[in-house]
Amino acid sequence: MRAFAEWRLLRYLAQRGLNVPQPVAAFYRRSGLTYRCDLITERIVHAQSLSAALATGMLAENIWRAVGTAIARLHAQGADHADLNAHNILFDPRGTVSVIDFDRGRLRKPGTWTASAWTASNLARLRHSLHKIAAPLPPDHFTSASWQHLLAGYRAV
Repeated sequence: MRAFAEWRLLRYLAQRGLNVPQPVAAFYRRSGLTYRCDLITERIVHAQSLSAALATGMLAENIWRAVGTAIARLHAQGADHADLNAHNILFDPRGTVSVIDFDRGRLRKPGTWTASAWTASNLARLRHSLHKIAAPLPPDHFTSASWQHLLAGYRAV
C-alpha cells in the first residue's frame, strides 16, 4: 500500500539525517474493490514552500544553493522523488530545506545528476515546475542564475 511504502521511505531517509517530515502513522482500509490509505507526518513548523516564496520575490543565492544541496543529499541516499516540484520543497526562516510528499517515491542505486537518468529526471521535473510557476511572475523571480546557484549547491555535495 502506498501510504506504508511512503512511511518506510520517510523513516529510512529521516534515520539518515535528511530533512524530510517524520512519519507518525499510516492507515489502510479496504472497502470492496477499493481501498483508502492515509499517512500522517509531523508538521514542519514555520516552513514555506519554494513556490510560495518564489511568488513573493527573488530568493537569495544561499536559498537556491541550499535547495540544490538538499536534493543532492537525497539522491546520494538513492531517494527518487516521483514528483519533485517547487510545491514539495519547503524552507524555514533559518534556511533549512526540507522535501515533502514522497508518494510514489522509491529507493534506487544512489546517483548524481550527471551519472543517472533518474536523478536527471528529478531535476528536469523541478526545473519545469519552477519555469511554470515563474511564467506569470516578474522575470527576476526565477532566472538562469537561480538555476545555476541550485546546481552549484547540488554539485557541492
